[in-house]
Amino acid sequence: MTDLEKVLQELTRYQHTLMRFSAREKPDGTVELVIEVKEPMPGVHIYYAPLHPRDIAHTQFPWTFQRYLYDCLHDYVVELFVHTPQSRDAPPEPA
Repeated sequence: MTDLEKVLQELTRYQHTLMRFSAREKPDGTVELVIEVKEPMPGVHIYYAPLHPRDIAHTQFPWTFQRYLYDCLHDYVVELFVHTPQSRDAPPEPA
């Protein structure tokens, strides 16, 4: 089984109401996790996260992959904020 096949097989265990998960092989042969919203909206990008071959080959891959997927989901959702208090163009704090 190739690394891509192993990741795709693991992804069949996950379903989400808002997000779609897939994986693709990059030109250098490494695998990339792909997370995107099911209903595309303007300004919402697709999230790509590399998977190291060593991690895919590890016997604990299902567990480490779950943690990685959840971490990536967290990062992706945070990236979708339009404004935060740390934003350069955030409105001033109320007096």
